[in-house]
Amino acid sequence: MLELIAKALLSGAIVAAASEAARRWPGIGGLIASLPLVSILAMIWLWRAARDGERVAAFSEGTFWFVLPSLPMFLLVPALLRRGVAFWPALAAGCALTMTLYAGFLLIAPRIGLRL
Repeated sequence: MLELIAKALLSGAIVAAASEAARRWPGIGGLIASLPLVSILAMIWLWRAARDGERVAAFSEGTFWFVLPSLPMFLLVPALLRRGVAFWPALAAGCALTMTLYAGFLLIAPRIGLRL
């Protein structure tokens, strides 16, 4: 249980650091958020729990493929905000786009030989 709490606190600290940095320096906040720190931590925790290289490899590869359909959200949200759309609707549109792209990706992935 203590390990789970430590994982949650460390992951939360990364999110807090990104949001606090972004208040002063948006670019630095974006840099912190874009670092694959959570993915790296997840790989470390998975390795510690399973000691299974194939499982870590599959996790890492899956992370790569699922990042791709999430990227357009980071273009749509700022575009909507700059056009005067309020934050919550812009964020909801970005999330809806990401979910739609995930669904499409899950349908297409097996057809191009990806096992996720």
